[in-house]
Amino acid sequence: MFEFNLYEKIFKKIHFIGIGGISMSGLAEILHYKGFSVTGTDVKRSSVTDHLENIGIKVFIGHDEKNIDDSDLVIYTDAVSQDNEELNACLKRGIPLVDRATFLGALMKNYKNSIGISGTHGKTTTTSMLASILNHNYLDPTMLVGGNLDDIGGNVKLGSDDLLLTEACEYKANILKYFPTIAVILNIDEDHLDYFEDIEHIKNTFKAYFKNIPDDGYLVVNIDDENINSIISHVNSNIITFGINNEANINARNIEYDFRGYPSFDIYKDSSFVGNLKLNVMGEHNIYNALAAYSVANLIGIDDEDILKSLSAFHGVHRRLENKGFLGDIKIIDDYAHHPTEIMASLRAIRNSSKEKIYCVFQPHTFTRTRILLDSFAKAFSDADKVIIADIYAAREKDLGEIHSRDLAEKIRQAGTDAIYLGSFEDIENFLLKEVTNHDIIVTMGAGNVYEIGENLLNLYNQNRENKIVV
Repeated sequence: MFEFNLYEKIFKKIHFIGIGGISMSGLAEILHYKGFSVTGTDVKRSSVTDHLENIGIKVFIGHDEKNIDDSDLVIYTDAVSQDNEELNACLKRGIPLVDRATFLGALMKNYKNSIGISGTHGKTTTTSMLASILNHNYLDPTMLVGGNLDDIGGNVKLGSDDLLLTEACEYKANILKYFPTIAVILNIDEDHLDYFEDIEHIKNTFKAYFKNIPDDGYLVVNIDDENINSIISHVNSNIITFGINNEANINARNIEYDFRGYPSFDIYKDSSFVGNLKLNVMGEHNIYNALAAYSVANLIGIDDEDILKSLSAFHGVHRRLENKGFLGDIKIIDDYAHHPTEIMASLRAIRNSSKEKIYCVFQPHTFTRTRILLDSFAKAFSDADKVIIADIYAAREKDLGEIHSRDLAEKIRQAGTDAIYLGSFEDIENFLLKEVTNHDIIVTMGAGNVYEIGENLLNLYNQNRENKIVV
């Protein structure tokens, strides 16, 4: 098993392959501020690589084996292909090489307590909610968030060695490499089927993960999730449950939504009233996320009043139902949803906030996910009025010709929702400029770079306003 001690500093110069990734950049920043010499490589510049360079980390753009010179440990992301020249140079030279998840698991052991937030959906928002609670209550944790959270000034916050908060993703069974003292499981759903065989394979992976939680540790779970319910009998640690529909340790009751789709509800702990919480984010899925965050914060001893105050002040994380701006009276929202369950939850939240026409621009993420979950995707857009499908974002995959965005558009039409395939961002932007009218809503959705469509439209609108041109 890979071991890493922050204080012995056996490794002095550490190189990251794929340093521009949200998790990789956070790890790099932690090590940099702990006094290690840190470098990294990525395929292109970004706001993330710019930030790393601004704090003193050397970032190379473009992979080259020369970039790893003098490194005595190299950390790589799952997104890096096995033929990467830096990766292979490490193997040839005998430089210690470790994947991101294994390194994060080793890093966890450097903290007195660690909190791992896992589940198919909601990890980043729940981690962000909990980060906001911890940040406002001066516990000085170290925090790694899978998105940019304004409350902590980015995706990482350096703190003491008493507590680490991080997301714990199940992809490639990476959760088996993590060792939290408090583990949260929000939900278990079919996803990452380029690695997992089926839902049973996913559930068995989570069952194995339970063994990494110490017997005196805690597992915090959504009792309303059927797949979680089917495996919690295998847990040896303490269990805390939260839910809406089933009796739990932490329950939400008397749920109401305002005109924006923001929920308010009463929180009960072991059937005793705690208080009323008014969220400033949309949707039922965020009630579950808030219950999970409350459960952990309560467990580690934060006062109920302080928890509720922090949660009510939470205004979301970038790319999660984020209001990007307006084209006159036309609202543009961006959302990271890329799985059918997430799409349904996000569109339902938007629909609850408005009766206006919703144009959903969806960029499918990976060929495998699109192909295997095609029928589920087809039914996921029922709360949209018009769906525009962009080309599939390949991410780590190659196009084998087995699935195309046209297939998804056709399936959505067959399921009863108006849908078209346009492919390129330019075509989509031109279509929207011709079709949308006052008070309509444009939602860009997906885990790739689909958010650029909304940003392009807003930039064009603002430029035309400066030049007094009507779009």
